[in-house]
Amino acid sequence: MLTQKLIKELEIYIYNLLDMQVNEISEAKLADYLIYDEIEPEELENFIKKKRKPTLNELLFSFIDRENKTDSDIYKKASIDRRHFSKIRSNPSYRPGKNTVIALALALELPSDDVILLLSSAGHSLSDSDTADLVIQFCLEKNIYDIDAVNEALVHFNLKTLT
Repeated sequence: MLTQKLIKELEIYIYNLLDMQVNEISEAKLADYLIYDEIEPEELENFIKKKRKPTLNELLFSFIDRENKTDSDIYKKASIDRRHFSKIRSNPSYRPGKNTVIALALALELPSDDVILLLSSAGHSLSDSDTADLVIQFCLEKNIYDIDAVNEALVHFNLKTLT
């Protein structure tokens, strides 16, 4: 266990190291790091327009409409609180947690590609290195969309449930 004195010494060491690194960058070198001087604002705006994908909000509600479901059908099936779902609907910039997005995807019975797209729109992904993510991927491949069954599979490996 680290003592308070050792922690303080570590903090001083880190802060001093960072200060030294900042001071080593001369004014001339600093210009090399400022790439925005070379980029036209229109170029950046065009890049963003071309690359931007739909937000979670846009994607989720387009899936709900596509499946001819109601909001209440989905949030109930996903075991999500009505107020939490309302926050997702009313705030386009809100990003729910990964498990919430997965629960919504399961409630919509989305195919794997759409699940990945929905997760990505919220800044999440499924990793082949994470056991919980592998359990989710397995359930998607086997068309297991029942949240209780997915949670049971997660519990089998002593993992946190979705809801």
